[in-house]
Amino acid sequence: MTAEGAGLGPGLGPWLGPGPGLLCPDHGQPLHWFCCSERRLVCAACAGLSGRCRGHRIRRAEERAEELRNKIVDQCERLQIQSTGISKYMAEVLPGKNQRAMSMASAAREQVIQRLSLVRSLCESEEQRLLEQVHGEEERAHQSILTQRVHWAGALQKLDTIRTSLVDMLTHLDDLQLLQKEQEISERTEQAESILDPQESEKLNFSEKCTWSPLLTQLWATAVLGSLTGVEDVRIDERTVSPFLQVSDDRRTLTFSTKKSKSCTDGPERFDHWPNALATTSLQPGLHAWVVNVQNSCAYKVGVASGQLPRKGSGSDSRLGHNAFSWVFSRYDRDFCFSHAGQHEPLGLLRCPDRLGVLVDLQAQELLFYDPASGTVLHIHRAPFPGPLFPVFAVADQTISIVH
Repeated sequence: MTAEGAGLGPGLGPWLGPGPGLLCPDHGQPLHWFCCSERRLVCAACAGLSGRCRGHRIRRAEERAEELRNKIVDQCERLQIQSTGISKYMAEVLPGKNQRAMSMASAAREQVIQRLSLVRSLCESEEQRLLEQVHGEEERAHQSILTQRVHWAGALQKLDTIRTSLVDMLTHLDDLQLLQKEQEISERTEQAESILDPQESEKLNFSEKCTWSPLLTQLWATAVLGSLTGVEDVRIDERTVSPFLQVSDDRRTLTFSTKKSKSCTDGPERFDHWPNALATTSLQPGLHAWVVNVQNSCAYKVGVASGQLPRKGSGSDSRLGHNAFSWVFSRYDRDFCFSHAGQHEPLGLLRCPDRLGVLVDLQAQELLFYDPASGTVLHIHRAPFPGPLFPVFAVADQTISIVH
């Protein structure tokens, strides 16, 4: 409101009562009014029709002081909430991040050592390099967490200092002194508002990519499949075999037929449309490997599938690679791809493999397809697998066989 609206005439205007405050340097009158335009305390004469603040927006000093008090109370409440959030982040999130980073670093270190032990004579330098990378990533994650802790400890201390200062003003300053501190109050409020709440950051997580070495993967796959070390005896579960497939007596060979077998009895485990078949036993935790002879077929799929894979119907639910329950290496004529959940990643192979090696490391959550003849890793898929998993096969041209 203006000076006239506040009831101030050219004289002294209404008197607000005695106070310990300052007097106007121009008129010697108590500073009972606040000029919002000039943001300073004024007397009744300054705010009058002939005063320097004529026409300005004038407020009673105690009203303006009350607004500032309310603002301080609100700000203190926000600071308390923010401090609580940061304290919880430091007490609950950061220790968990640190523990997880240390745990993942330990698991990665063990994985590197175990794999390199198979080919230690060929890759001593690679072992050292990878362990240094794991250690470096562990240190980086650890240092990032420590940096975050220092940062947020400083932020917490800064917020506490600001809050203490504001509470001190609120407690010990009278109206006039409080109004004189308005600029300082605004600055402290801006300082507090500049401190953002903690946000999730990948920098605090241990990155498993530090162990993704092409050389290690190549040597490891060669050691496991090249010598057939650890390759298990995989057999076809006759109850699952599609009526468009014939299974050999030793249950290792699948042959495609264009005519549906009439001797196949239907059951809940059997695929009734797509030419699929599952292995007899699920993969237990650990490392698994098997080799499939695919040289006679121009249309096949080899990989793993969850036991939840549907068996019935002609839809994508039971079609390998077209659902969330199957991960397969596929060939159709000269085209090769890795398929999962309806996503098909083309693989530019220079030659058609005669044999296809499959490695599943359930501890590392890796699925690898390998050409034993050339020692080439054809594709790697890294992602959590829902259990239980089974070796899975599909044939739409001639024959494929599990190598024993």
